[in-house]
Amino acid sequence: MPGSTRAAAIEVVGLRKSYRSKSGTQPVLDGVDLTVPAGTVTALLGPNGCGKTTTVGVLSTLLAADAGTVRIAGHDVAREPQAVRASIGVTGQISAVDELLTGTENLRLMADLHHLSRPAGRERTVTLLERFGLTEAAGKPVATYSGGMKRKLDLAMTLVGSPAVVFLDEPTTGLDPRSRRTLWDEVRALVAGGTTILLTTQYLDEADQLADSVAVLHGGRIVAQGTPAELKAAHDTGSLDDVFLALTDPSAGTATTDPTETDEETVR
Repeated sequence: MPGSTRAAAIEVVGLRKSYRSKSGTQPVLDGVDLTVPAGTVTALLGPNGCGKTTTVGVLSTLLAADAGTVRIAGHDVAREPQAVRASIGVTGQISAVDELLTGTENLRLMADLHHLSRPAGRERTVTLLERFGLTEAAGKPVATYSGGMKRKLDLAMTLVGSPAVVFLDEPTTGLDPRSRRTLWDEVRALVAGGTTILLTTQYLDEADQLADSVAVLHGGRIVAQGTPAELKAAHDTGSLDDVFLALTDPSAGTATTDPTETDEETVR
């Protein structure tokens, strides 16, 4: 949060990333600077294809940056990728659950991947099933779960290793309003417990509800960052939608396109 004295859990300076295409090298991130204080939520907003998913990919060690420095929970992404991976959890746009397994089996599998002991893994599984209201469905194949239940299980799997930093890449896309609000409550609970969250979202009301800080990505750079109230005051509006439109108007700069992002939905 701007003005916060908390230590930074995410520090990004001069991040650059380009992709090669038939027409040549295509820059997507062109000098991104971003700081996220520990124990807060920062919402990363931007038009479809602006580089949000690429940013998450670099910060979570899934993609290599072309230039710049990134530190997550005090660890350099380029030099200490294993330490970064041990400190983070990632929930992507597509659920990573195995639909042939039960909810319990999915969580136990994650516990094994995190090298938890058998007793600790079973205890963690029970705790997370209870926390996300999935106890009754725990023994059923995930293929029988609703979309909201799958998303809750996906987030629960992200939390098996008790990460200090969690990346949520459009976690509520396609969910009904009730399921969205359930996930919002979980995000608030995580932050109350000290977890740091970087959230990308297509829903501006979601950013307004959850974020301590909003960062707008456009033209390969962060063009504004502040609390929702600060950004609205700076643009003399009561709507984050108006702020977003003002900052991402085509006349304000040339947008880049991120080939890792989909065009299924527009920001609303």
